[in-house]
Amino acid sequence: MHGKTIVITGATSGIGASAAESLAAQGARVIFTARDAGKAAATLSRLTQAGPDAAHDFVIADLTTLANMKEAGEALVAKAGAVDVLINNAGAIFASRELTADGLERTFAVNYMAYFVITEILRPVLAPGARIVSTASVAHKSANLNFADMTLEKVSTSLFAMVAYGNSKLCNILWTRELARRLAGTGITANCVHPGGVNSGFGDNLSGLLKIVFGFVKRFMITPAQGADTLVWLASSPDVAGQTGGYWSKRKRLAPSVAARDDVDAQRLWELSQGLMAGT
Repeated sequence: MHGKTIVITGATSGIGASAAESLAAQGARVIFTARDAGKAAATLSRLTQAGPDAAHDFVIADLTTLANMKEAGEALVAKAGAVDVLINNAGAIFASRELTADGLERTFAVNYMAYFVITEILRPVLAPGARIVSTASVAHKSANLNFADMTLEKVSTSLFAMVAYGNSKLCNILWTRELARRLAGTGITANCVHPGGVNSGFGDNLSGLLKIVFGFVKRFMITPAQGADTLVWLASSPDVAGQTGGYWSKRKRLAPSVAARDDVDAQRLWELSQGLMAGT
């Protein structure tokens, strides 16, 4: 990975931090997004220790609004130049329903629309043979998109967190499928990955019963380094050169749910996302 430039969102903790450090150790230059300046500085220090010969850098970004997503994408283009690997990894789970300033359900905005917007802005600077790798989840298997209720107004409060998260991960896979189709013939690939259940800071913002459940389950989860393994492999290994449109876990290409293989929904989601990004 010497001489390669990696852009990664969500790199200050968990699998994102582990992936960023691993790729930096392989000689890549890593440019990442962070919400907090202190965490960004700490991450930059770790990257410099892992890969001291590359000019790592970061962009401060709150990926909850379309304006901030666009601003972040443009800042990444300015700092990165040609991009060899784009890793979309920023994500969260929220206990309750909340709409962003754009009127989007917050989980959908952070976990999916940020992927779409940043990727669209970076597409013109993706290098020949570039790879796009995005973090999805097995949680998509319980999801089905209702295009008539994308803000999840009709979802019960008790089920909201898991429904919203599962839907966002289903969107990640559908989008990856459509992106790969649109990139056919360009040499640029797009894949997504289920990292497994990872013991990280994910879910620490929850409260009540969900917080208790997450805290208990984390005892049995894998480490961030283990969770990042397939992500790093898809980003760097010659073994998967040319592979595109896949959903991967433990270095194996798997079939996602039936809903995640719906090409009509994939195209419909793309068109919806384009309209949101354009403000229509």
